[in-house]
Amino acid sequence: MNSGYYAACAGLRAQTQALELIASNVANINTTGYRGQQPMFRSLLASFSGELANPLNYAINNYNVLGGSRTDLSAGNLERTGNPLDLGIEGNGFFAVQTQAGTLYTRNGNFQASPRGQLTTAAGDPVLGEQGPITLPSGVISISADGTLSVSGAVAGKLRIVEFSSVGDVEPVGGSYYSAVVNSVRPAVLSYVRQGMLESSNVNSVSSVVDLITVQRRAEMLERAMAAFHSNFDHIAASELGRV
Repeated sequence: MNSGYYAACAGLRAQTQALELIASNVANINTTGYRGQQPMFRSLLASFSGELANPLNYAINNYNVLGGSRTDLSAGNLERTGNPLDLGIEGNGFFAVQTQAGTLYTRNGNFQASPRGQLTTAAGDPVLGEQGPITLPSGVISISADGTLSVSGAVAGKLRIVEFSSVGDVEPVGGSYYSAVVNSVRPAVLSYVRQGMLESSNVNSVSSVVDLITVQRRAEMLERAMAAFHSNFDHIAASELGRV
């Protein structure tokens, strides 16, 4: 099979996967605390050595593939809501949340009090403080910049705010939840809780739509290239068979 056909096929697959990532970003433009995903491309032979790492192989078979994605941890905009349990973070910190899958992390501070008085996410997962889940007695709630929660003047707990030592250790797990390698999680510094505010998605709608169109056009170009290679192969095969 023509190596050009394989190159076009590998490129089409990579662009299709990138298209899915960008489409997910566009779909989550209005998701509170969402972090955009950036496609990361690499060469097919980048991790190979020895006999495979020869000039001829690189010249013929070194196709581009999608090597994964990277979470964009840049901040979104903080928007005022006035709800005392809506919390935003200024800085790199994340809230810690207790879920059935273990401890996960989020920038979505759209919290609420459960019927039992426990501070939870909108999905009902307990928000973690430094001593575990936080229970709020009835009263006027105030939350300081360091995450200390007070109800009618009495301290009820302190939010666990964390950050990550490496962007590569952060993986999206659905919605606005993220997982991280345990050794990468550490207490946040220079992160401040802002009460009565929520953070918007950090996805830029204009650039994302432009990226979507660009990747779609690349995919269409590769589809045409594959069709051309296939047509040429059929023509050559028919010519050779005619000589038999």
